[in-house]
Amino acid sequence: MFRGSVVSLFIAQDAAVPMESREEVKAVAGRGLEGDRYFAGRGHWSKTPGVTREVTLIEIETIEALEREKKIALPPGAARRNVVTRGVPLNHLVGREFQIGTVRLRGTRLCEPCAYPEGLTQHGVLAGLIHRGGLRAEIVTGGTIRLEDSIAE
Repeated sequence: MFRGSVVSLFIAQDAAVPMESREEVKAVAGRGLEGDRYFAGRGHWSKTPGVTREVTLIEIETIEALEREKKIALPPGAARRNVVTRGVPLNHLVGREFQIGTVRLRGTRLCEPCAYPEGLTQHGVLAGLIHRGGLRAEIVTGGTIRLEDSIAE
C-alpha cells in the first residue's frame, strides 16, 4: 500500500507547445483533462490508434534521478506528462485502479519515452527515462484534480 501526492499539474493546448502549470484540472471520463491537447485531439499522438492518452503521470523521483544520474536538469513540465507525483510506484499501477483526490483512474500502460520529448528538450532524456517514463491512465470517474491531492489505491 502506498500513499502519495500530486506535486505538479500540467496541460498543453497543442502539440509541441510548452506545458502550462495548473493549480487544478478537470478530469472528464473518456476524454481526458479539459484544456489539454489530447482532450481536444490535437496531441502529437492523437491520430495514432492505441491505448488511451487521457492522463499521463510521472514520478518526481524519476525527474530527480535524471539530474542525479545523467546530470540532466529537466523541469517537471518538460517531461510532457500531466501529473507529477511523489511517493507513488507508477509502474505497479498498470491494470489497476487508483484514486487522485476524488478522481478514479485506471493505469493502462507504461508511458515509455520516445524521441519526440527528447527533441523538445535535450539529448539523454530518452535513455534516462527508459522503464521509468511514467504511466498512461484512463479516467474511470471524473472530477477535479488539485495540487497536493492524495494518491492511493
